[in-house]
Amino acid sequence: MTGEQVILGLKVAVLIVTILLGASLIALSQGRVALHGRINLAFFVLTLTALFVFEGIIRFWQPEVFDYIRQKPELLQSLRIHLAFSVPSALLMPLMLWSGLKHNKNFHIGLGMVFLLLWSGTFVTGIFFLPHQ
Repeated sequence: MTGEQVILGLKVAVLIVTILLGASLIALSQGRVALHGRINLAFFVLTLTALFVFEGIIRFWQPEVFDYIRQKPELLQSLRIHLAFSVPSALLMPLMLWSGLKHNKNFHIGLGMVFLLLWSGTFVTGIFFLPHQ
């Protein structure tokens, strides 16, 4: 894979899981709490899978992709900004799942607001600010 393909793949992954997140919020707004939880579990698994796949590609399978990123200052800066949103949101995901399963509604909603803010940054920076050409 080329560096451009990895960045484009990252954008597609962000878009797909964001669609899942939207479906989860729609299910919640319709009072379908169990469906909301199942979709969120799929969101969590797919997001972490994508994270490990892209990290594996960049670090182990094709480390020259990281060289491609490092050689493009604009891309490297954009990736750092993207990671400033995506890493905290990824770290919040297990806590979100735990709080949702433990039926700690107020804590879960508070975390959800923080997560939504972080994920909005992940989406915007991942889709619109990472150049893949």
